[in-house]
Amino acid sequence: MDFVDPAFAPGTGTPEIGGFTSREAQEFVRGLRGMEIVGCDVVEVYPQYDGPGQVTALLAANIGYEFLTLIADLRDARIKDKVIRR
Repeated sequence: MDFVDPAFAPGTGTPEIGGFTSREAQEFVRGLRGMEIVGCDVVEVYPQYDGPGQVTALLAANIGYEFLTLIADLRDARIKDKVIRR
C-alpha cells in the first residue's frame, strides 16, 4: 500500500508523495492479467493512521480482491485450455 499517494491511502507506514491514485493502483493490478501470478500479499496498512472512512483499509481490500480475481482468471483459463486440448 505504500506505493499509493497518502491522499488516497493515509494509513500506511511509508507514505509515497506523488504516488498512485486509488484508481491508478486498481488499473495497475488489472494490467497484470495473464501473468503467471503464484502469490501475493497486501502490506503496510496501519489502522491507527487511517482516516475517517478507513479509506486505506478499503483500498487494500479491493487490491487484494483484484489479485484474487487475477489468480482465479488464470486458473479458469488453464482449465479451459485443458478441456479444449482433450
